[in-house]
Amino acid sequence: MKQKYEYKFVRLGEGILVARKEARTRYRDVVHEHARDGWRFVQVFAPGRGYGATKYFELIFERELSSG
Repeated sequence: MKQKYEYKFVRLGEGILVARKEARTRYRDVVHEHARDGWRFVQVFAPGRGYGATKYFELIFERELSSG
C-alpha cells in the first residue's frame, strides 16, 4: 500500500524586525514542538525581499497519515 502524508506550514518572522529576530531564535523550539506531535521537519522556505533580505520563514513539516 502506498504511503500518504499530510503537510503543515508554519510561518515565522513576518512583519517588523523584532518578529524576525524572534523567529531566528525560536525556530528550534517550533521544530521540537512539532516533532513531539509526530511531525517531521522537511524544509524551510524563505522568499526573498531583495538585497539578500527575507520576507519571512516558513517551516514545512510532514507526517504519515494513519491507515484506516
